[in-house]
Amino acid sequence: MSMMHAPQLGKAPSTAHVMRWVIAATLPGLAVMTLYFGLGILSNVLIAALWAVAAEALVLRLRHRPIWPTLNDSSALLTGVLLGASLPPASPWWLIGVGVIAAVVVAKQLYGGLGHNPFNPAMVGYALLLVSFPIHMTLWAPPQSLWPDSLWPQIMGTLTTSALDGLSGATPLDAFKHKGEAVMASEFWASSPLPEGTLSAWRNIALAWLAGGMVLIVKRLISWHIPVAMLGSIMLLSALFYASDTSHFASPLFHLLTGATLFGAFFIATDPVSAATSRQGKLLYGAGIGVLVILIRNLGGYPDAVAFAVLLMNLCVPLLDIVSVPRPVGQTTARADERKSAP
Repeated sequence: MSMMHAPQLGKAPSTAHVMRWVIAATLPGLAVMTLYFGLGILSNVLIAALWAVAAEALVLRLRHRPIWPTLNDSSALLTGVLLGASLPPASPWWLIGVGVIAAVVVAKQLYGGLGHNPFNPAMVGYALLLVSFPIHMTLWAPPQSLWPDSLWPQIMGTLTTSALDGLSGATPLDAFKHKGEAVMASEFWASSPLPEGTLSAWRNIALAWLAGGMVLIVKRLISWHIPVAMLGSIMLLSALFYASDTSHFASPLFHLLTGATLFGAFFIATDPVSAATSRQGKLLYGAGIGVLVILIRNLGGYPDAVAFAVLLMNLCVPLLDIVSVPRPVGQTTARADERKSAP
């Protein structure tokens, strides 16, 4: 989460305090997801959290670094929670393990640990899984009971591909993305392409993530700049696409309340290490993510695209921090120490 950089009264919150509050803020979203998609959501988060803590402890031991002080900041735990919440319900334990290793070991610890990673660790793990295991990563079933019959076999990874295909259903974004060029939007929705309750489930989940995100803003643990810029650019650009062809592009509200839009805006894009730091930089960074999300959704090959948009904008952060920091009179470049401490 992008922590507040403006001067504040009192002592700045510790990293552990911030991370634990963010984990707490995910509870509304996780609770509503569990209500609609079953205990497989909680198994994802639990397995990913255990993998993340174990992987970080192992790497710290290999690096001869103190283990408890680093684990106590809860950053590895938060990475596991965010990655677990991003995966289809009851993902296999080995799939979660691969994602966590990519996130914690490769994207975080191999760069030097918290504060040195240029990319959002959870999204690195998610993107790797999406590219490497596309079948498992598209197994979003329609709303189901808390304890479906296939829960344990799915977690253990013992189901066949055909069995997995039979359990899965398209998400609203995925269904609209692959409706076909010849099918108009009105015809698509008139055909009832989604199982009953699917669209309302995703909308309620999105609102739950919004509630958690607002807690973080009210607690001043994140600033409003990145979420507002990201959501604003998504709404604006999707409105332009929608106005140009209402038959083939989704409405702004559809983009806002389905998929990982609100989850990404408040819990992913606001990562304090990989996001821009200055106010202007945050606005540019968030707007860039929103633009990329809509471009990839409408013109690219992926129906959601939040992870790829965040990672692409992570690449731009050093440049954004340079161009967005005010420079003293007579100074032609911004010094590194000024970029780090800029409001």
